[in-house]
Amino acid sequence: MLYKEICFDAMEVVKKAAAFVRERHENRKDLVIEEKGRQNFVTEVDRKAEQILVSGLSGLLPEAGFIAEEGTSTKRGETFNWVIDPIDGTTNFIHGVFPFAISVGLTEHDVVVAGIVYEFGLDEFFYAWKGGGAWLNGQKIGVSEVTSMDQALIATGFPYTNFKYLKEFMHSMDYFMKNSHGLRRLGSAATDIAYVACGRYDGFYEYGLHPWDIAAGILLVNEAGGKASDFRGNENPLFKENIICSNRNGFHEFQETIQKIMLSQ
Repeated sequence: MLYKEICFDAMEVVKKAAAFVRERHENRKDLVIEEKGRQNFVTEVDRKAEQILVSGLSGLLPEAGFIAEEGTSTKRGETFNWVIDPIDGTTNFIHGVFPFAISVGLTEHDVVVAGIVYEFGLDEFFYAWKGGGAWLNGQKIGVSEVTSMDQALIATGFPYTNFKYLKEFMHSMDYFMKNSHGLRRLGSAATDIAYVACGRYDGFYEYGLHPWDIAAGILLVNEAGGKASDFRGNENPLFKENIICSNRNGFHEFQETIQKIMLSQ
């Protein structure tokens, strides 16, 4: 398969979905909001955007299945699957706050081989394909060169439905507030990971995630020269429900710190 070609074709589909989402964001007066669970929201915009993505991507690779947040398609492919989040950061979208993003990844036997994150606030297309590097609006990107956590700017996401590790998470925030350049929380994991890939953040960690939150980002970070794993250091965290990523210089220290704090129970 020509991963570059499929990535660029998928970007055209993402642009169509993004145009719809942007129009509805600018005209949010009649936005219909549903609550899937406590603090877990979905709008008709999420569902329609996902339909646009599923329809367009189906034409690119008919044999591929889907792992999509809103369940627009339940088809599973034997080899290829598109992993889709039509709006990562729905709560931000509802309140008119940036960032929020579309995240699309293509997996081949559960390994991400093409990934796209489109962030609306800065109109930024992050994209990567296997073996082709990571890109932002046509310019090649790379992770930062920071070598230790005390020099790093760290990003995370707050738990909102899964509070199993809340005590440990609060401990982790305390640690990074005192032992790094600072801690940030944007509300969109896809955007956070893309920012690691382009060197704006030096590390990111979060638990309670889903494959559609992180699929594209995993490839972005890897192709940008960084590394992603679960909290225990296992590579390919796509289905692990937790993730850390950073540049390779600081990865070992970061991973060991997260494992020690978050998995201490």
